[in-house]
Amino acid sequence: MKLIKNAGCDRVIDELRQTLAPLSSLDLASPAFSLFAFAELRDLLEKLDACRIVLPATDGGELGLTGSDTDRAFRNRLQLRWLARECAAWIRKKVELRSASALLPQSILVAGNPDSELRRVITGNCAFTTEGLGITPGNQFSLIQCSEKPEESAILGTWFTSLWNTLPASDQQKAAFLSRLHELADPKVPSLIYYLTLFHIFKDLGDELDEERIVKSATGIRNTTVWKKLYKFQRDGVVGAIDKLERLGGCIIADSVGLGKTFEALAIIKYYELRNDRVLVLVPKRLRDNWTLYKANDRRNFLASDRFNYDVLNHTDLSRDDGMSGDIDLSFVNWGNYDLVVIDESHNFRNKATHNERETRYDRLMRRIIKEGVKTRVLMLSATPVNNRLADLKNQIAFVTEADDMALAAHGIASIEATVRQAQLQFNRWLALEDAERKPPRLLDMLGFDYFKLLDLLTIARSRKHIEKYYGTQETGRFPERLKPINIKPDVDVAGEFSSIRDINSEIRRLNLAAYAPLRYVLPHKQGAYDAKYSTKIRGGESFFRQVDREESLVHLLRVNVLKRMESSVTSFALTLKRQLADVEATLAKIEAQAEAVEEIDIADVDPDDPAFESLLVGRKVKVLLQDVDRVRWRQDLIEDRNRLATLLSAAKQVGAARDAKLKALREEIERKCRQPLNANNRKLLVFTAFADTAQYLYRELSGWAQKELGLHSALVTGGGQNQTTLPNLRKDFASIITSFSPRSKERPEDLAGDGEIDLLIATDCISEGQNLQDCDTVINYDIHWNPVRIIQRFGRIDRIGSLNERIQLINFWPNMELEEYINLEQRVSGKMVLLDISATGEENIIEHQSGDQMNDLEYRRKQLLKLQDAVIDLEDLSSGVSIADLTLNDSRIDLAGFLKEHAGKLESLPLGTFAITTAQSSGESTIPPGVIFCLRAVGESALKSIEPGYPLALHYVVHVGDDGAVLLPFTQAKQALDRLKRLCIGRDLPDAGACARFDKTTKDGKDMSATQGLLANAVASIVGKKEERAVASLFTPGGTHAMKGEFHGINDFEVVAFLVVLPEVTNA
Repeated sequence: MKLIKNAGCDRVIDELRQTLAPLSSLDLASPAFSLFAFAELRDLLEKLDACRIVLPATDGGELGLTGSDTDRAFRNRLQLRWLARECAAWIRKKVELRSASALLPQSILVAGNPDSELRRVITGNCAFTTEGLGITPGNQFSLIQCSEKPEESAILGTWFTSLWNTLPASDQQKAAFLSRLHELADPKVPSLIYYLTLFHIFKDLGDELDEERIVKSATGIRNTTVWKKLYKFQRDGVVGAIDKLERLGGCIIADSVGLGKTFEALAIIKYYELRNDRVLVLVPKRLRDNWTLYKANDRRNFLASDRFNYDVLNHTDLSRDDGMSGDIDLSFVNWGNYDLVVIDESHNFRNKATHNERETRYDRLMRRIIKEGVKTRVLMLSATPVNNRLADLKNQIAFVTEADDMALAAHGIASIEATVRQAQLQFNRWLALEDAERKPPRLLDMLGFDYFKLLDLLTIARSRKHIEKYYGTQETGRFPERLKPINIKPDVDVAGEFSSIRDINSEIRRLNLAAYAPLRYVLPHKQGAYDAKYSTKIRGGESFFRQVDREESLVHLLRVNVLKRMESSVTSFALTLKRQLADVEATLAKIEAQAEAVEEIDIADVDPDDPAFESLLVGRKVKVLLQDVDRVRWRQDLIEDRNRLATLLSAAKQVGAARDAKLKALREEIERKCRQPLNANNRKLLVFTAFADTAQYLYRELSGWAQKELGLHSALVTGGGQNQTTLPNLRKDFASIITSFSPRSKERPEDLAGDGEIDLLIATDCISEGQNLQDCDTVINYDIHWNPVRIIQRFGRIDRIGSLNERIQLINFWPNMELEEYINLEQRVSGKMVLLDISATGEENIIEHQSGDQMNDLEYRRKQLLKLQDAVIDLEDLSSGVSIADLTLNDSRIDLAGFLKEHAGKLESLPLGTFAITTAQSSGESTIPPGVIFCLRAVGESALKSIEPGYPLALHYVVHVGDDGAVLLPFTQAKQALDRLKRLCIGRDLPDAGACARFDKTTKDGKDMSATQGLLANAVASIVGKKEERAVASLFTPGGTHAMKGEFHGINDFEVVAFLVVLPEVTNA
């Protein structure tokens, strides 16, 4: 008898190789059976005459068929299917198999012919595994004995014989074992690979989105009208948002235009109301009616049965201490008593300081509502994509974290401030790249994982393409076809006598607007006192934002405003000139009357919700003593303004409706649409303008004509309570008009059909968001809003999922000049504007207007407005970078939760290295090239050490490698790789027989996996390479390097969790 060390040349497998002669036999009793042990002995085993095997009566997982941790190198050969098939063939042909009901205390191998001198019996810790056979390192203290003499073999052999004879013979046991092998060998369905990948990723993150766990049924939310009206993708968004609200205290919903963010928010509000929570909705003033509509106990409100009970306040109400806001008295609001605050257009809240003693809306929201009183969750709604100013996101996140920079440390974000600052630096570097290099994948690589993780933690963002791709349109219906926009450039005056926009612009630029800038005229020796009194401390008191700069910025904005009104309509222009003239006269009168002091003038023409104006308008009124100013110079400038304004006003008054060329062009478009409808019998038009003055003028001039000439009923909605309609029996409230314009989408009750239908709706941006008006198929922008986002949002009222219209049309009215010239004109009129803003470093800073908000960035706007002339684009395509939808994994979590609910236990039983085979899709723009998508897990010590902080998938890497070995999607683009995997897998719930047959032919039934192994090596190299790339890059950044001496990652530092083989499509020759 001898002991086997099971190491070096003294291993169990060495004994077996000497003993297992052709036509000899093998008896085996083992607690485990590994396919990789079988692989090492396969040639010898197939030549045996017979084999008897005793295994425990357990399932394949417990038997260790696919090996243990030490078998990673074998698994990474990717031959599991072939081995299972080979083993099954051998078992069927050569093996008798019996099951032991109890676990076997030790193993025994009886090898060789019974009467042979070479017969050996090996017992002890020598299971039929790579470790037991000594192929991989095992326990050095294992006791393994081997007979050397025939009598020793005979004695030990009787132990196996008696075990065998006590076990019942049954074909069932062999059939069950073969069944397990067939499960491993059978082709897998592609859909399983997607869910298996997600299972491993999110299992480790402990982040499975179980709808039942998150949305408590006891609340009754699933019985509400609003929940039943949600599509699947919207319900998923609601579940994801509630999960974030519960775990983190906040969430930003940034779904694209037309996907129903308002409805998602209403479902979330109802969920919290059912828990007896008090809810506040903060909205821009122009959108207030959108939200009050759903609260009303009104038959036209199809959500009336849900009895919503939230409070609605305007953003601007946060700057007021008293007065009424709707039916709420602001003096008595208990600000600290709200459990949930919903902020519509949350991007409007930017942390800008104003005056020393005055809080901004941002400050008040943070202090009085979020920090004080009960714990407040914050739900933000914003359709703005990730743009040039990443700091805007930081300010919104601060509402969730109550401005605690380290609030997300437990989730892998050590500092929110540092994360955003670093991302901004990378974004700026990306913007500086040449056009050829400045592509979204490059940006995703550069942004770093922390920013990705930050967005993934707090945002829900899906794009229209995303919904069409992954949810399909079976439930929702499809989006309508967008026709190419019609661009109209009318003159101003039919008679051709009114000056061109160029000449008018040069006149506007000459305006001093002295009535709005009293501090400009303060005598030099008095300026210090006014600075001390009115300037705002910034950078922690290191410097000041001077009130005089604030005034000059305001003057620049007012000049732009005059030009915008000129573009909108001559009537609106004339009204503005008239108001400004009255302000000049009033200021002159005070100077002439030698009044003691002059106060700043209220400005009626600007939108108080416009963030550009907020920091300039909010604050204490500036009062200037007349004895402190240069009255002569001020008076001269005021008189010059008066003369210039009077001249412009006189010219504008000459162009009445009869001479208005732009109005004439609009009439022609309305008439053409009615005579040649886009969709059968659809004569509805929605006309947008930025200004209430223009809207009222259009209604006045068109409503009678449209009714008489075309038989159309019209309505006017401006958000200021001055609504109008030509329908005699229709009430003029917001709900009545909107419902009569789009009765189908607003689900108007049958008994109200007698109210009639409105076909021509003239509106301001009070309905540019949150309204579903898809009964209509044409939107006309009578003036081009300078923010391209607003144009897309306007069109989003009719460009919605589930529209019954086949086609929809956008018609844009532009000034009669080339766009390049128009943009340059804006640049000249706005001049250099000083604004308080947040710079790329995330610190408060005074910056030039041109380098501030992306939406005011002229080069950006030039490109986007040019795009909008040729096609209707999606909001996420506006950004030259990437949208938030590219950076969040919420949908993947929800996909997994849904699968686990329906198929409990199915994924746990699948072995590592499971794969499926499918065919590449080639459908236009979304062609997916052939190759392999791998999901790998870092397991080796050096690989584990090198996982980068903040990497969102923790231990896992998803990489798409092309057939030629090129890495098509690196692990840094995990979201895109998972999306691609989903597109290739979802709906493919049967094996692709044709693809499997082709793959088996190429790989000799899975034996020759060298090509796929080569791609695996490239995938691993790309992960290691990225790490080394970043380590080299870190040499040039503050804080040292990530590169460690002696780091090496081999292929066996990574476990192949699952992979999808994507074969090229078969071309019919």
